[in-house]
Amino acid sequence: MRNRLGFRIWFYFRQGWGTYFALIFAAVNTSVVTYYLAIERMPILKEIFPSFANYLVIMAVIAIPLLVFVGYIHFKRIPAYASEADVSVSSNPYVYRSQPGWQIEVIFPLYLMLSKYLIKTTKNESLSDSDLDEITKIQSKIEKLLRGGFIGKNIPRSIVSPEENED
Repeated sequence: MRNRLGFRIWFYFRQGWGTYFALIFAAVNTSVVTYYLAIERMPILKEIFPSFANYLVIMAVIAIPLLVFVGYIHFKRIPAYASEADVSVSSNPYVYRSQPGWQIEVIFPLYLMLSKYLIKTTKNESLSDSDLDEITKIQSKIEKLLRGGFIGKNIPRSIVSPEENED
């Protein structure tokens, strides 16, 4: 990790710059330029926006909902975000690990359980009551996933309510 410290700092710098500073700077710059170079010099627009403060309020009322809608479209309605996630996953050196949630709680325990029971079956051993309980627990989690539920301990509250996440 020590040999990557420079790259980590560079990444944090780009995130801070691109996400916060550049956004605020661009919003202020665009507002000032459009008002003082365009609106102030056009009498029709000057009647609609008599002051810079008035212009900011009206633009905020229009721009914020519009930009929230555009962000929603980006994440939910077009494949742009899915493509970004694909690129992130393909370049992520830690993808070989199982992901929290359904992989750790259902898939890999199921694989492990099946391999243990395959060995027992091969040796002509029968399943114990605890084995059957383990199978029942995994089956209930699979059924929950099939119904569209969530599995895992650290699901963000914005995704699911605590009642839906009870295992």
